[in-house]
Amino acid sequence: MALFITLDNVYQLYPIDFSKKTDGIVVFHQLAGSSHGYTEHSRLFDGLLLGFMLKGSMKMQIHFLEYEINAGDIAVLPPQLLIDTKYLSDDAEIVTIAISLDFMAAFPMLREFVMNDQLRWQPVVRLREDEGSLQNELITLIKGFYDKKPSPNKAEILRHLVMAMINMIAELYTEMPNSRNLSKSRTHEIIDNFYQLILKHAGEQRNVNFYAEKLHLTPQYLSTFLKEKTGRSVSQWIDHMLILEAKTLLKSTNLSIKEISHALNFGETSIFCRYFKRISGVSPTSYRNQKIIAK
Repeated sequence: MALFITLDNVYQLYPIDFSKKTDGIVVFHQLAGSSHGYTEHSRLFDGLLLGFMLKGSMKMQIHFLEYEINAGDIAVLPPQLLIDTKYLSDDAEIVTIAISLDFMAAFPMLREFVMNDQLRWQPVVRLREDEGSLQNELITLIKGFYDKKPSPNKAEILRHLVMAMINMIAELYTEMPNSRNLSKSRTHEIIDNFYQLILKHAGEQRNVNFYAEKLHLTPQYLSTFLKEKTGRSVSQWIDHMLILEAKTLLKSTNLSIKEISHALNFGETSIFCRYFKRISGVSPTSYRNQKIIAK
């Protein structure tokens, strides 16, 4: 079973100083000597991960394909990709930036970025040589501000620095050929095809039978398979995608709760509100009125 990681539990699972906690972002500087347990579990993170390999090398299985990551490489991991670390060199040094779903919901450009198919097929990239020094300077700045004591503008500065880094990476993807002709196992193929289906149809199709039929599987087999391989059933995946979309609309638009309910194909606004509170723990209005991440 995969270890499910969120920004709420990451401080318990990894040796990260809780006093540096900043809404929506975690910056984790890892040395090989502090990597005990790093290869013990498959992991799913409920957000975007950016892993910067500063020194050494590692081997990872990402979305059921294996990659070698060397110094200078960046691993770009959108939400819910299954990650397995197979090997970490003795001299490995990695800076990981973890970004929450709520952070992404406040930046439509960022949400579009993580939904890009290329991230699944080409999760390991490298900036051009002339931008490598800029990348390192940005990482140093991000780490420096993350390590600062709490201050009124700390979170705001961090968000702008992280978005600058993401824009550099996003620009790189626009210049790359879209490579989809990769050898896939049957497990990988089912999960990837389901992933694409749910991205496209979660808003209007919430019946397990729909996805099972599209994949030529029985509903019971598909749900059991996904639960075993990803930690979530079909229904839980549907809930996940709907809530991400709802949070995006609540944080980044001025649409009314009623309009959002209609956009997500809920018959009644009251049904949407009960659904949102059941999954998120707060009402749509309370979520919208929480401290808004700067746009």
